Amino acid sequence: MAGQKTHKDDVMARLRRIEGQVRGLQRLVEEDTYCIDVLTQVSAVTRALQSFALRMLDEHMATCVSTAVAEGGEERQRKLKEASDAIARLVRS
Repeated sequence: MAGQKTHKDDVMARLRRIEGQVRGLQRLVEEDTYCIDVLTQVSAVTRALQSFALRMLDEHMATCVSTAVAEGGEERQRKLKEASDAIARLVRS
């Protein structure tokens, strides 16, 4: 259980860093920063969100999906479809 709290703390810290990056973008726009500099920061935020999404997907596959696959049955198919759909959404974004 303690490992779960540490993990959640790490996830929340990553999200707070991303939130800070987005606030930085707002500040750049408010200050009329050169467009290319703003776009550079947009790229950094996008990469941070993609990295976060991939980590969440990896953890989902390692926990929820692997458990469902081991147990088999209808839940196995549902979890595999759910994961496949999530991957498709990430690839399209």
